Amino acid sequence: MAGELVLLDFWPSPFGMRSRIALAEKGIPYEYREEDLRNKSDLLLQMNPVHKKIPVLIHNGKPVCESVIQVQYIDEVWHDKAPLIPSDPYQRAVARFWVDFIDKKIYELGSKIWKTKGEEQANAKKEFIECLKLLEGELGDKTYFGGESLGYVDVALVPFYSWFYAYEKCGDFSIEAECPKMIAWVKRCMQKESVAKSLPDQEKVYEFILQLKKVFGSE
Repeated sequence: MAGELVLLDFWPSPFGMRSRIALAEKGIPYEYREEDLRNKSDLLLQMNPVHKKIPVLIHNGKPVCESVIQVQYIDEVWHDKAPLIPSDPYQRAVARFWVDFIDKKIYELGSKIWKTKGEEQANAKKEFIECLKLLEGELGDKTYFGGESLGYVDVALVPFYSWFYAYEKCGDFSIEAECPKMIAWVKRCMQKESVAKSLPDQEKVYEFILQLKKVFGSE
């Protein structure tokens, strides 16, 4: 099932990075279209009329919205190349649990770190580190969350690494000092071309967040 494949995305989006990694890991060619979120394209509004958000994966003219659903779709359509989601039902359920955990915790807490100050920021940092430590516990001694190969949880989590530097600068703390196993896992992921080429430069993301801080008045 090849056909025309288009990804509507915005370069610093950790959610869009998930689809970029999944497609790169499987070696699937696609057209990347950068969106201006202040002036959304007619195609984006047409393909995602409910949320009007990126990323949107368009396969043969049909949209697939929401990043975790896109990764599942990519894995199901191109299932013969670098499988990401476990074939075992229980392992698949466990992976989905942790992806859901990442979606509910990591982005929101990371956003609080750069958007807030004082006690609210301190609480967000504390909970953020606690979440990463829980993820370290799930990783254990495995090379990747997926075992010996990159998997669903890895693809869901590693994009946030591109935002770690900004969290650290805004929150004045070190993620590696608190969660060395997490950063060791990131470094293993970054050795994979599919990951390294899909994540933007951390300092560029930090500069982007500094601009957002001006917008939100949280300088």
